[in-house]
Amino acid sequence: MRAMLWAVGVVAGALILLGLLLEAVRWLVIIGVVALVAVVVLGVVKGRRAVRHSAGHR
Repeated sequence: MRAMLWAVGVVAGALILLGLLLEAVRWLVIIGVVALVAVVVLGVVKGRRAVRHSAGHR
């Protein structure tokens, strides 16, 4: 009986840790996507500024 309770406790703990890990991975993916979008937007904005700046000097 005691071994069964211990096994159930270990399984429950593993499931909780797995759930937290999956939640963390989901948030890391979301943060990564947001960062990627920000980099692309900044790249486009800086690229347009560089094009305008070089066109203005001609």
